[in-house]
Amino acid sequence: MSFIGPSGCGKTTLLRVIADLEQATDGVISVNDMTPNEARRKRAYGYVFQAPALYPWRTIERNVGLPLEIMGFGATERARRIQLNLDLVNLNGFEKKFPWQLSGGMQQRVSIARALAFDPKLLLMDEPFGALDEIVRDKLNQQLLELWGRTRKTVVFVTHSIPEAVFLSSRIVVMSPRPGRIIDVIETNFPKNRTLDIRETPEFLQVAHRVREGLRQGHSYDD
Repeated sequence: MSFIGPSGCGKTTLLRVIADLEQATDGVISVNDMTPNEARRKRAYGYVFQAPALYPWRTIERNVGLPLEIMGFGATERARRIQLNLDLVNLNGFEKKFPWQLSGGMQQRVSIARALAFDPKLLLMDEPFGALDEIVRDKLNQQLLELWGRTRKTVVFVTHSIPEAVFLSSRIVVMSPRPGRIIDVIETNFPKNRTLDIRETPEFLQVAHRVREGLRQGHSYDD
């Protein structure tokens, strides 16, 4: 599920409330039948931030393994999970590198591997590809879909990009400017093994048009 809307409408805030990093001032939120606090304590989600947020003095494998160390996993199980998740994001062979030796896209893939290391049911992603160039972003969009197909995790994704939201999502939530409101909820019926070529199809363009119209109705194009 992708949330799309203008800056300041509350997309990241909603993600942070789900993660119990901020508390809602009103209303009730349930995270897989738990409160956000319970979900955090049970480590029911992984969080991928806008920036990779990797420790520069730790190797790639030690960055991925950090949550496993905190949770008290033994060395053998840590090594197994680190290798498994680096394989999932196609970074096998980079275990001993440091973050500064990797490109921005590769660093973000490390942060995804770290978020998946302890096998959460839910993956929260806050504009993880927003700072990357279009070519890298397209590649990571495709790889994220492949990763989703292999892990079957529930993914909540925040983005400003209409093509990204439409390409990645089973469902798109269109939000208005502050105070954020739900303008539209759009179901997509694209095949799970879709490729970037689908963006040229009439079906894709029709969904993208509906998203754009929802944003326009919400006055998100106003200065």
